Amino acid sequence: MKILVCIKQVPDMESKFKIAGDATWYDSGDLAWRMNEYDEYAVEQAVQLKSQVGDADLTVLCIGPQRVQETMKKALAMGCDRGVHIADDEPFKKDPFEIASIIAEFATDKKFDMIFTGMQSQDRGSAQVGILVAELLNIPSISTVVDFAFADGKVSAKRELEGGIKALVSCATPALVTCQLGMNTPRYPTLPNIMKAKRKELLSFPAADLLKVEGKQETAKVYFPEKKGGGLVLEGAAGDLADQLIQILKEKTAVLA
Repeated sequence: MKILVCIKQVPDMESKFKIAGDATWYDSGDLAWRMNEYDEYAVEQAVQLKSQVGDADLTVLCIGPQRVQETMKKALAMGCDRGVHIADDEPFKKDPFEIASIIAEFATDKKFDMIFTGMQSQDRGSAQVGILVAELLNIPSISTVVDFAFADGKVSAKRELEGGIKALVSCATPALVTCQLGMNTPRYPTLPNIMKAKRKELLSFPAADLLKVEGKQETAKVYFPEKKGGGLVLEGAAGDLADQLIQILKEKTAVLA
C-alpha cells in the first residue's frame, strides 16, 4: 500500500501577529513555527494505517520555504518513510485551488492508495485543499473524519456533522480523508526515532514545476477586526430596566424616534 499525508507548517497560534507590509498576509518575522494541529492527526492516522497494513510505504508532503523541512522531520520521526518538500518561498500567495493542484500534480502518477490531510489549516482555514486534491485526482473523499477504519481495501469513517451528529461513510480505495481534531492521539516522536528521521530521504521539487493552473481567487487585504465600544450593563428591577432601555433607545438610536 502507498500512503501520502500532506502537512502544513503554520505559526504557533500563541504568537503575536502583525500584518505584512503589503497587507495581504501576516508578517512571518519573529514567529515560532509548528506543524498544523489538524495535520498531526492526519500523520498519526497514516502511521497507524501503515502499521496495520504492514507492507506499506508512507510519504509526507509539505509546501513552503526551506524552514518547513524542520516540521517535516517531526512527521518523519512519527513514522513516515520519506519526505517530499515542494519548495515555495511564498505559498500564501497561492489560493487553495493552486495548492491542491500542486499536490495532485505530484500524486497523479504515484498511485497512492490513501491520502490523508488535515481538515483545515490554522492560519488560512479554508478547509478546501484536501477535497480539491481528491476532485483533481478523481478519487472519492471523506471530510471532517473523527473515526477511521480500513479493511479489505475499503475505508469506513465517521464524519462530524453539525449539532454533534455523526455520519458513517464508506468507500473503496484509492481515497482521501480530511482529519478532524480528536480523531486519535498523535504520538510524541521518541529520541531514537528523531535520530532515525535525520537519515530518511527528503526530496525537494520547485513548486513552479508542478503548478499547472491559475488561481481562482485573490486576497485583496488582510486586517485585524475593528475594535468596538463596550456594552452597557443595566441593573435593577424589571420595570426600571424597561424604562432605562426605552430612554437609551430614544437617546442613542432612531428606533423610538
